[in-house]
Amino acid sequence: MYSSAFSILFIGFLAVSVIVQFWLASRQIRHILTHRNAVPPQFSEKIPLAAHQKAADYTIAKTKFGMLTLLVGTAVLVGFTLLGGLQSLSNALLDLLGHGMLEQIALLAAFGVITSVIDLPFDYYKQFVLEEKFGFNKMTLRLFIVDMVKGALLGAAIGLPLVWVILTLMAKAGDLWWLYAWMVWIGFQLLMLVLYPTLIAPLFNKFTPLTDDSLRARIENLMSRVGFASKGLFVMDGSKRSAHGNAYFSGFGGAKRIVFFDTLLARLAPQEIEAVLAHELGHFKLKHIVKRMAVIFTLSLGFLALLGYLKGQTWFYTGLGVEPMLTGSNDAMALLLFALVLPVFTFLLSPLTSISSRKHEFEADAFASKYTNAQDLVSALVKLYEDNASTLTPDPLHSAFYDSHPPASVRIDRLVAH
Repeated sequence: MYSSAFSILFIGFLAVSVIVQFWLASRQIRHILTHRNAVPPQFSEKIPLAAHQKAADYTIAKTKFGMLTLLVGTAVLVGFTLLGGLQSLSNALLDLLGHGMLEQIALLAAFGVITSVIDLPFDYYKQFVLEEKFGFNKMTLRLFIVDMVKGALLGAAIGLPLVWVILTLMAKAGDLWWLYAWMVWIGFQLLMLVLYPTLIAPLFNKFTPLTDDSLRARIENLMSRVGFASKGLFVMDGSKRSAHGNAYFSGFGGAKRIVFFDTLLARLAPQEIEAVLAHELGHFKLKHIVKRMAVIFTLSLGFLALLGYLKGQTWFYTGLGVEPMLTGSNDAMALLLFALVLPVFTFLLSPLTSISSRKHEFEADAFASKYTNAQDLVSALVKLYEDNASTLTPDPLHSAFYDSHPPASVRIDRLVAH
């Protein structure tokens, strides 16, 4: 009885999720089309109509592509769960490897390989058709393949040992395994914050010290005023993959470094670069990163505790198309099922994350206005909106549900008011 009830609950949440996503996507497309032929007044003197229309067409194309991937992703999810895909995969690996840790790790690895193969044509289309059509793709097919191979090898090198540790804890650490697994996961996340900037990111991009002395002096002066210590200022060769531009800082503790995309430096004036960086530093000084990490760590503790309960419930497996083993371990299957269905049950909470993120963006903008000229940030944002073909007229409801950044017009109006 419980398994059939859980199946119905899962189908219901999945149906609501898909319907809401299609409804929001349809609203986005209609709203952007309605405003396609007129640049919003705040931008009429800064962004030409052709650029505005390009942004509208680009956003619509991405939204339609997202609707297609949603359909495919939903079909794959149902295929793996209710239609017995995971059960068949598990049976095949059990016949090949027998019960044990190797079979469990193989189940997770095989699932990852299968989903990557399914995603491959969509990744290719997005990069070499959609991004290419709008002039953003700079990646060669060779680089695409090299990135894919590097990512797979890196994922295996980092992910498989982590999976082994988690599965070992699930099997041998008793009823509180989820608490110990949470501690391991937090340690892993903090370690990645230290290792990513210096060991992982350079595997994919080239980072060179910023050589523009006047810009370096300007940035170092800003960091001194703000009270931010960095291990260095670097330029990343983002242009070898995309025409999109950005700036960010990464690392943790003494390993913090500031990184500029070369495309950003080529487009913005020095004072605009300073204003963009002031915004990013605002996130750090206002402890937005720490707050987000605290929320993520807290939620992950709750989710792992929930998994600790669900992994011992037969209806959790049978309700999702899997017959739990009576003589072997179901830990890897429990991890997979939980990872697959959790987004379905939490989807409607997405706006809460967006609300918090947009609040942080407003606060970072206000911080940047204290240490740099707000008009410089406005002019930088306008250029970035144009260069990245970001729509200036998103559907308000779609934006409220998904967008981590406030709509362009709202954000600019607040900055102008400073």
